[in-house]
Formats: sequence, C-alpha cells, structure tokens
Amino acid sequence: MTLEALLAYAHILAILTMVVFLASEAALCRSEWLNAAVVERLRKIDLIYGVAALAVFATGLLRVFLGTKGGEWYGTQPLLYLKLGLFIVIGLLSIQPTLMFARWQRALRTNGALPDAAQVKKARRRVMLQAHILPFIPLAAVFLARGFG
Repeated sequence: MTLEALLAYAHILAILTMVVFLASEAALCRSEWLNAAVVERLRKIDLIYGVAALAVFATGLLRVFLGTKGGEWYGTQPLLYLKLGLFIVIGLLSIQPTLMFARWQRALRTNGALPDAAQVKKARRRVMLQAHILPFIPLAAVFLARGFG
C-alpha cells in the first residue's frame, strides 16, 4: 500500500511539474514580451518541461508494473491507450517548439538576433495546442481509475 501511494504521489508531482512548465512556456512565448532574457529562459523552461514529461512517463510505467492493479489489468484497458496516445501526441507537438527555442538561443548567442513575430506565434500555437490537449489525459485517468472502459 505504501508503494502504491508513493508511486501515485511521484506521478502526480511529475504531472504538476509538467503542467507548470508548459504554462510557463505559454506565458513567455509572446512576441511583445520576447527579449534576450526570455529566449534564454524559454530554453531552460523547455528543458525542465521535457524532464518532467519523462518523469510522468517513467512514473506511469512504474505504476502500471509495480502498482496494485498490475500490468495485466492495465494492458486490457482502452483508456490507458488513450492516455498514452494523447501523451505521445503532446510529445510530438513539443518537438517543433523545442527546436525553435534552441535555434532562437543559438541566433541570440551568435549575433544577438531575436526571432520575428511569426516564429514566436508559430511556437506559441504549438505550445497552446499541447496545453489544450493535456487536460484530457487526467480526465481519461480518473475514468480509468474507476474501472470505466
């Protein structure tokens, strides 16, 4: 029982960390606010967001295989696959902004250039899309935990 509680806690903590840093990216990724310090900060925030996403995935796997219900039960649950699919979609959507933030940082460090408004808008659109998909994962989770599906 203690292991189950600790795994749930670690998973929730990782999820909350991921949400906070995704929201931070969304807040900072605006052309009217973008300056050199924000470009550097976006890169750091995106790194923490990526680490948090990996922690969500790792703790989720631990809950599946070491948790009370076990992999045999989870393996038959369609909502688990929905959660995993949405998580993968978010991961794929995060690639482009991550690469953009890295390019922006390189350009800034090389010649002091900031991205133009169109690039910032494109990155923000991807970040916001992730932010709008993310709440559906815990929705599927609460139904999964209660045996629906």
